[in-house]
Amino acid sequence: MTTAMTTAITNISSLVTNDPSLGAGPLGLIQDAAVVVDGDRIAWVGESRKAPATDNAVDAAGRAALPGFVDSHSHLVFAGDRTAEFNARMSGQSYSAGGIRTTVAATRAATDEELEANLLRHVREALRQGTTTLETKSGYGLTTEDEARALRIAAVHLDEVTYLGAHIVSPDFADDPEAYVALVTGEMLDACAPHARWVDVFCEKGAFDGDQARTILEAGRARGLTPRVHANQLGHGPGVQLAVELGAASADHCTHLTDADVDALAGGDTVATLLPGAEFSTRAQWPDARRLLDAGATVALSTDCNPGSSFTSSVPFCIALAVRDMGMTPDEAVWSATAGGAAALRRTDIGRVAPGARADVVLLDAPSHVHLAYRPGVPLVSAVWQRGVRVV
Repeated sequence: MTTAMTTAITNISSLVTNDPSLGAGPLGLIQDAAVVVDGDRIAWVGESRKAPATDNAVDAAGRAALPGFVDSHSHLVFAGDRTAEFNARMSGQSYSAGGIRTTVAATRAATDEELEANLLRHVREALRQGTTTLETKSGYGLTTEDEARALRIAAVHLDEVTYLGAHIVSPDFADDPEAYVALVTGEMLDACAPHARWVDVFCEKGAFDGDQARTILEAGRARGLTPRVHANQLGHGPGVQLAVELGAASADHCTHLTDADVDALAGGDTVATLLPGAEFSTRAQWPDARRLLDAGATVALSTDCNPGSSFTSSVPFCIALAVRDMGMTPDEAVWSATAGGAAALRRTDIGRVAPGARADVVLLDAPSHVHLAYRPGVPLVSAVWQRGVRVV
């Protein structure tokens, strides 16, 4: 029998706990702090001078610490490259959902080994930037076999896996969208449900309308999958209202909202997940985070990492965008990228540094978490602990 080693991270200039009972303000900030890790859990937090004895000690040397980032929306099982599409878009062409077909063709042609290697490359890339929890989706296969293999590959490496057979109507069913909806809610769902926790749908012009989205989400829910919705990215539509009505964990994008949409999000349990990397990459209208926050909605920030509309795995970059262009304060953006992402995944064991939480801790080469927005583009992450193990 072996006993887990305890480690104290001491001399932390400013610690974001996301637990107001432990420190100041909504972030539960503790100055001159320490964190004690026991196995894969946080055992103690408090002032550094009060830290208990441990087996090991790490001197943070006056750096800031915060929970590992929780990226609750990504698309990492894919192959191919869409540089040409991005170049054309930056040269004046508009974005639409149709570009997904390019990735579908490349993904179908890739081997399992190629898809897994690409997934792991992006997971490691995100980890180096402080992301300790990732959700990812299928959606680039659009056949029963290819969707199921995408989920099998993802589930080996990630806890949060989403069935997105309803990304767009498969090119194979271009002339019969309803037949594709029947496939997504039938044979494909049967093959994919055992490998996923969530069901998602792109409810948007050019993808699936409100009635089709409802059918898909209700079918997934009947198979034990909890809904998530790509909602209101390209224009006003029924996605947000449908997400709240069906008890979806999150409505993602939320760029074009009516007052009724904002009220619905503020009055329900559905998290509004904002994905500023997509607006950056498509030169689209920014989501109005200030409007959502002032109404009382819960907001998450995520990367939407995908090869077409948001090819970034950097949560710090998204934090900087949210502060600069979406009306968030640095504190709000950091909370949304940690505790907000955890809420979007309905998790209480991540997104905070508090006793009993999973030991996911990020150390910044900076004295405060505010530097994530203050110094955009600078690689500030100097150390990462994931499940109690230092991985960066």
